Amino acid sequence: MLAFIMVCMCVLVARAVHLQVFRKDFLQERSRYVDTISTPSYRGVIEDRNGEALAISSPAPSIVINPKEFMQIEDGVINKMKKKYKSENGIDKLSDAQKQEVLALYQAVKSEKIDRLENLLSLPKGKIAAILVEKKNKGFAYLAKKINPGLAEQVKALKLAGITTMPEFKRFYPSGEVTAHLLGFTDAEDVGQTALEKHYESVLKGTDGKKTVIKDGMHQVIADVENITSPVSGKSLRLSIDQRIQYLAYRELQNAVAINKAKAGTIVILDAKTGEILAAANQPSFNPNAKTNLKEILYRNRGFTEIFEPGSTVKPFVVAAALEGKYIRPDDWFVTDGVYQIGKDSVKDTHNYGTLNVEGVIKNSSNIGVTKMALKMPVNYFCETYKNLGFGEYPATGFPGEAKGHMPVGKRLRDFDRAILSYGYGMNLSAVQLARAYTALADDGILHSVSLLKRDEDVDARRVFSEKTARRVRKMMESVITKEGTAYEARVDGYRVAGKTGTAKKAGARGYSQNSYFALFAGLAPASNPRMVMVVMIDEPSAGQYYGGLVAAPVFSKVMSSTLRILGVTPDQENTMPILLAKKN
Repeated sequence: MLAFIMVCMCVLVARAVHLQVFRKDFLQERSRYVDTISTPSYRGVIEDRNGEALAISSPAPSIVINPKEFMQIEDGVINKMKKKYKSENGIDKLSDAQKQEVLALYQAVKSEKIDRLENLLSLPKGKIAAILVEKKNKGFAYLAKKINPGLAEQVKALKLAGITTMPEFKRFYPSGEVTAHLLGFTDAEDVGQTALEKHYESVLKGTDGKKTVIKDGMHQVIADVENITSPVSGKSLRLSIDQRIQYLAYRELQNAVAINKAKAGTIVILDAKTGEILAAANQPSFNPNAKTNLKEILYRNRGFTEIFEPGSTVKPFVVAAALEGKYIRPDDWFVTDGVYQIGKDSVKDTHNYGTLNVEGVIKNSSNIGVTKMALKMPVNYFCETYKNLGFGEYPATGFPGEAKGHMPVGKRLRDFDRAILSYGYGMNLSAVQLARAYTALADDGILHSVSLLKRDEDVDARRVFSEKTARRVRKMMESVITKEGTAYEARVDGYRVAGKTGTAKKAGARGYSQNSYFALFAGLAPASNPRMVMVVMIDEPSAGQYYGGLVAAPVFSKVMSSTLRILGVTPDQENTMPILLAKKN
């Protein structure tokens, strides 16, 4: 019995040696084993308010290499060729010369395939050899991440052992640069890195599944056994953005920045009734589908994260506050003789406008006139008005890194501090904050919260001015869009427009620059019952013109004109039909 057991053990050991040493390549080709692998989940789609896709994930397999397996494939070459030579020539053992001949032939074929692989994947010559040396003891390395599925099929057709495909998804942005600053982008692992992709990562990200599969000796999946857990796709995100309006805003802003040789530009458009952001474009932009050599300054969303002194665009709020508190009357007159002294400091106008009524102060953008209104109001009341409009507070849009801005504390303000605050200096805010404040004038005194997600109503809206005051100031702002006003270029055929220009000097390390400006225009239309609020900011125009009425107002006119017609808003200007008929003819 002992001898019998020993014989059996020897047979088993001999068989194991035979299979694992002499038939190693045979077993590798024909072995089968069960494994558990992950199944990638689908990242949620980002859509505009009309359901148009702004960000989608499409299949994009990655090409991976198993360096150990790729290098070990040569171990079985001689044995394979022994079998071939025996069957063809009756030779049981190859000579050394024949071995070298066979090995050289195999390496030549393999080298040719490697060259084709490097060409297919656009890899530098010798890149695969470098990976094999660096990762020779590893079982995994990427050759290419998230490539075109058709290209992946060409790679598989080469049938190189140790080269496999890994199913993955790649994020694609159909609108490219137009919505780049809003959406942001994801990294190689499909994790949001900036903007809305980052903020809503937990919503958009799915959960990977698991399944049991059968693999062969080359680690290739040859059959599915069962699903353990199915992948759960991320949720879709419906934005308030209208892709059509976003494109118009982007195009006109791009043209304006180029024509005026400006450093940058921003445009924000809100729905005056709901506070939804319909468009938010920036220049310069970038292509999120080709994330190469990206700098933070390129993908920064200026409309949300950058602040500036708003200049004269805040004057309508000072007028509204003074009227609301009955510190002035609509028929009051103000002497503006070019210079107004406040202690040792002085407030100046660009021209001597003489004596102006309240509407004239807005129409001519008189610093002196609005200063006198501000000084009639108590300090706390004056500052509280700005605070109620959201200045110095986060707009709570949900956009990562949104700016809070700065608003001075009321009790410490001198008269001259109030003066400069009344015409937009000594404070700063973002384009989104300014646009939000204008909803209080557009929606008859109701200030809206701001949203990047589609909604039917604003449950956080609150009243800051009476309906009477808002309508009265809005009517005065229409005078700005006349030949006698500062923004005749902002007019829109067929519609009444109300707005305000701003031309603010840029602050630097040594005070205010005499050559660098922000050109601004904030407006709403149609003025009789506003549907849209728009803010346009051009940073450092340097082609000759720098006034808001000449640089920013034309952008407002072009974008607002197309936007109102896209949304089918009824014209409210008198004698509209003759104008429309003339255009048609």
